[in-house]
Amino acid sequence: MKITAILILRSTPTDESPIILANATDVSRFGYFQRSSVKEFIVFVSRTVAKRTEPGQRQSVQHEEYKVHAYNRGGLCALGFMDDHYPVRSAFSLLNQVLDEYQKNFGETWRTARSDNTQLWPYLNEALTKYQDPAEADKLLKIQRELDETKIILHKTIDSVLARGEKLDSLVEKSSDLSAASQMFYKQAKKTNQCCNIL
Repeated sequence: MKITAILILRSTPTDESPIILANATDVSRFGYFQRSSVKEFIVFVSRTVAKRTEPGQRQSVQHEEYKVHAYNRGGLCALGFMDDHYPVRSAFSLLNQVLDEYQKNFGETWRTARSDNTQLWPYLNEALTKYQDPAEADKLLKIQRELDETKIILHKTIDSVLARGEKLDSLVEKSSDLSAASQMFYKQAKKTNQCCNIL
């Protein structure tokens, strides 16, 4: 999963061409002589997609193995260039966070912009690096990943108990916590599962 660029543009229905307010790109995986062309293509696609993303709309545009995600919040439009494996929900969560941060830092000054801003905005470059991991952008994804890791640890713990020579069957038979009905249920369930495992 890879983010190549994040851009903020002003794109209102009255704008003839969207104006780039902030831009962060990472073209290091492209050949040295391709990098300037890739940056130009990113700017071209950004303006094109932003122009066609109505205020209040979110959309994803597929191009080969890349997706351009766009979110236009009342004329302030964030775009992310990600590979096809970057989760869509995480992409839009990232764009929403970037728009929040932009408005917190610059307020409504974007409304009066008349030309592209060439100044670097350090936060955008940090976001480009930080959010390469989709779990950083999407807290639900991060929680799910942690739950999955916990489940793996639990499975390892049960396996390690059984690896010491203890058999779960003998533990069930010796247990004073299980009634005879529960022990019978365990044996029947095990037989049923063995039948299914043969297939």
